[in-house]
Amino acid sequence: MLKPGLFVGLISGTSMDGIDAVLVDLEADPPELLAADTFEFDETPRGALDTLRQDPDAFPVARLAWLDALLGDRLADSALAIIERAGRTPAEIAAIGSHGQTVLHRVDAEPPHTLQIGDPHRIAERTGIVTVADFRRADVAAGGQGAPLAPLIHDAVLRDDNERRVVVNLGGIANLTELTPGEPTRGFDTGPANCFLDLWYRRHHSGRFDRSGAWAAGGRVESAWLDSLLMDPYFAQPAPKSTGIEYFSTRWLEQRLPVWAEQRPQDIQTTLAEFSAVTLTDQVRPLAPDRVLLCGGGVHNADLCQRITARLPGCPIEATDAHGLPADHVEAILFAWLARERLAERALPTPAITGASHPLRLGVVFHA
Repeated sequence: MLKPGLFVGLISGTSMDGIDAVLVDLEADPPELLAADTFEFDETPRGALDTLRQDPDAFPVARLAWLDALLGDRLADSALAIIERAGRTPAEIAAIGSHGQTVLHRVDAEPPHTLQIGDPHRIAERTGIVTVADFRRADVAAGGQGAPLAPLIHDAVLRDDNERRVVVNLGGIANLTELTPGEPTRGFDTGPANCFLDLWYRRHHSGRFDRSGAWAAGGRVESAWLDSLLMDPYFAQPAPKSTGIEYFSTRWLEQRLPVWAEQRPQDIQTTLAEFSAVTLTDQVRPLAPDRVLLCGGGVHNADLCQRITARLPGCPIEATDAHGLPADHVEAILFAWLARERLAERALPTPAITGASHPLRLGVVFHA
């Protein structure tokens, strides 16, 4: 029996290492998380995505079409697995919201463009569930940045009428949401959070990421190199603005590495962690928040969180879990929520966040 409040949310983020999947009851307030997991990619999609990340302009279109279909199947598998884990059946699910995998985000190009893959036709066909996908391109077509979209769910769940809050999402890229009583919700990407930390760690270790930031915690910040990184023009741009690993790419980092990088790789990692903390907190501090709420995978990077805390003295900083939004699963919940909003034909207040010319219905509906 169909329960209108049950939605699946799917996203593969900028780390490109797996799919975050949730089953959430959106009739509950706040949304009730019924099941959640991360389904790591095997070497086939992971290897292809790593190659694409290195140079998207050189990635063959035939291979992109193949990867789009492959990720569609992986997303469908993840949706079915999370439904089964919750003890539910596909017939009980109202819809799937699938962000897919961003492979290109160039909104400063002419014309501006963004691309997410993971064929939603295959998701709908294999699951038998209505699927909503392609959430960003309508916003870009309307003159917006297409990102960040997380402020929409932050506003819906985390706004407080008596407190000025800033919500920080620590993914591969960091973004913040300004929730000020009586004012429109605003948000933008601040720059790298984990993307360079993951990239440099993988170059020197066998794992995918620096667990708890332990390697970064043991090195030394090189202030001169840090200052040179901070001169990138993105950080001085006014909001609305967005970015991604297409801009803050392997090539970006390679071009800026100092001559001593391979002799002192741990100091590179430490300086990159400080770089992430500085670029974020320099954007948070002028907003004078009463409270900062953290979410995203970076909440588990103790070193990065300590650096953020040290640069925002006197400001309470805590995870979004304490306010009804599980920090590890905010983005997946977002796309479940966006699927519901799209099926309800509700236009969303994106202009103050992305710069779009008018409120928009985000997403395209793919029927099973």
